[in-house]
Amino acid sequence: MILSGTSRLAGVLGWPVAHSRSPRLHGFWLERHRIDGAYLPLPVRPERFADAVRSLRDLGFRGANVTIPHKEAAFAVCDEVDATANRAGAVNTLVFRPDGTIAGSNTDGWGFLAGLRQAVPGVDLAATPATLLGAGGSARAIAAALLDGGCPRLVLVNRTRSRAEALCAALGGPVAAAGWDEAADLLPATRLLVNTTSLGMQGTPSPDLPLDRLPAEAIVADIVYVPRITGLLAAAAARGLRTLGGLPMLLHQARPGFRAWFGIDPEVDDELARFVAGDVPETAEAA
Repeated sequence: MILSGTSRLAGVLGWPVAHSRSPRLHGFWLERHRIDGAYLPLPVRPERFADAVRSLRDLGFRGANVTIPHKEAAFAVCDEVDATANRAGAVNTLVFRPDGTIAGSNTDGWGFLAGLRQAVPGVDLAATPATLLGAGGSARAIAAALLDGGCPRLVLVNRTRSRAEALCAALGGPVAAAGWDEAADLLPATRLLVNTTSLGMQGTPSPDLPLDRLPAEAIVADIVYVPRITGLLAAAAARGLRTLGGLPMLLHQARPGFRAWFGIDPEVDDELARFVAGDVPETAEAA
């Protein structure tokens, strides 16, 4: 790490934040490009979030990422948000401008699509009806990105159907809600299945769905990246389906913030992926 009196500073705000891989990710890029700067984990209680953001700005930080549970609070603290944040209803990237104003964006959906296009070159969103499991913040960001990218039909599946219905109303477009008990019947018409819930995260069961009902050309994605191969992805691969884990989304969503804070558009490559994954178990059984 190279630090001086003019070091550029950024970090990730969360509660808790010790689990975040973002310091490892941004630290890799800082070292690769020999940048005079640092990226720090910043644990902040929800009731102190707005004060903490303004304090970071006043201390000369260039900006910050925002993770659970602060993404909606980050939206409220911004002086200006871009179209992605407006569409997602949440902010995950803050930029502190020289004039003292705070700009917000949401790169989660962009990161998911970048990872999808890297994993499945030539994927045509306009020919890819999708089913998303979950109706939280990540689902909203990914759903918005898919719809804006031309997805012809999107169904949001959630255990509390009313939450999915509320999200559909906010998003607009060719999107519908369904309860968890309806998920299996949606699979034959699904070309992209995305788990945006925490199901499958280390220590939790994976979504239990009859993946044999998916078309042979379907893609199964999971935004969980601990473990790298979730139960859902393993089951999909066993059926010969194409899969996408959560790590590419994590890596790609970080690029716009790094570019804004440190002045370089970094590359997402295999060396980065291996480093960031580090001690993450490949499967839940390997943990």
